[in-house]
Amino acid sequence: MSGKIHNAWWVLIGLCILLGIGKGTLNNSAGLFLPSISNELGIGMGDLSLYFSVSAIITMLYLPFGGKLIAKYNIRLILIISIICEAGAYIAFSFMNSVWGWYLFAVPLAFGGIFITVIAGPVLISQWFKKRNGLALGILTATGGLFGSISQPIVGNLIANQGWRFAYLAIGITAIVIAVPVILLFIKKMNPNKGHYPYGITEGDKESQKAFDNIQNKGVSFVDAKKSSAFYTLMLFLFFLTSISSFTMHIPTYLVDSGFEQTFAAKAMGIYMLGVVFGALVIGILNDKLGSKKATILSMICGLISVSLLLFANSSSAVIFIALILFAFVTSGIGTLVPSLALSLFGNKEYSQIYSTASLGLAIAAIVALPAYGYIFQFTGSYSGGLYAILVMLVINIVAVIFAYRGKTKLEKSGLWK
Repeated sequence: MSGKIHNAWWVLIGLCILLGIGKGTLNNSAGLFLPSISNELGIGMGDLSLYFSVSAIITMLYLPFGGKLIAKYNIRLILIISIICEAGAYIAFSFMNSVWGWYLFAVPLAFGGIFITVIAGPVLISQWFKKRNGLALGILTATGGLFGSISQPIVGNLIANQGWRFAYLAIGITAIVIAVPVILLFIKKMNPNKGHYPYGITEGDKESQKAFDNIQNKGVSFVDAKKSSAFYTLMLFLFFLTSISSFTMHIPTYLVDSGFEQTFAAKAMGIYMLGVVFGALVIGILNDKLGSKKATILSMICGLISVSLLLFANSSSAVIFIALILFAFVTSGIGTLVPSLALSLFGNKEYSQIYSTASLGLAIAAIVALPAYGYIFQFTGSYSGGLYAILVMLVINIVAVIFAYRGKTKLEKSGLWK
């Protein structure tokens, strides 16, 4: 697989397939099963969907340890175990008759998802791409969206025609059968001792390789990062970014409440998914061209324009489409901007531990934000309060990025960035 195509791109292909299976197919299809399970087993929708919170809590508790494991042990073995846990939970769901089964198997579901959907991609891309790091992250995020747009109708048809038990079993087994060979064929850590070199360094260029080796070991230690304002500001940024992105689940209801037909809401979400693909690629390119700080601020400004349109100019379908495309430039930042920010702020030295621990903000937001928007609508009869809250969070995130880089300057001046 060396050939004319650099090893880094083969690794990226493998990561794209893994993320597409783990996030685009398994995670994103979870909601499709709920109505059928609730009706057949007589489980309340609230009781059943509570397993998402169980999964988010497990993710929050285990994320700090995930970075340590992926840095220390064989990444192929970790990812094979992870996909067996994540997809195996779906297989187990097919045999369940009590809601406790979903609560129980939410544990391996979350454990596998930590590595497949959160940690592996950013960590390996930071190793393999000296150049085009942002583009690689953008491609990874975009591919997850593409897989989701293709797999959702397939899973929906399986549930409708074959039943939810068969659908769980089929996609769980298919995920393992596809993912394990992909991991064995494509996924590997960059190891200079085995003749590996990152994209952006010419093979055999010893001076460039030596310079990159220095870069790979340059940055802030995990212990020092945890004591810095930059670290907690990054965690806060990720918390608010995930909270903002969580509104995506409520967009169809918001549009129907605003007077649009259900069919229009479905069409609008299709436009949004295309926006995620396009936005991830554009933000990734801007990240390479302008740097993480400027690209992030531009993304948040797109969000401010988007939410303002939804609040004050939501009578036109064309405006809605524009607003959702701009909103996708924000939500795609979870997979593109945050890993790049972590790398820019803290370097490669102990990146996997720093990034995975900072991602606690993601897990906490997943527990809090999604139901919060629902309760705002339930108690006020409108999503306006939630949208105003998003405007505030976007402004806070712009300020947070500025302060995070001031924190980096302090780390550099104190001699801890080395």
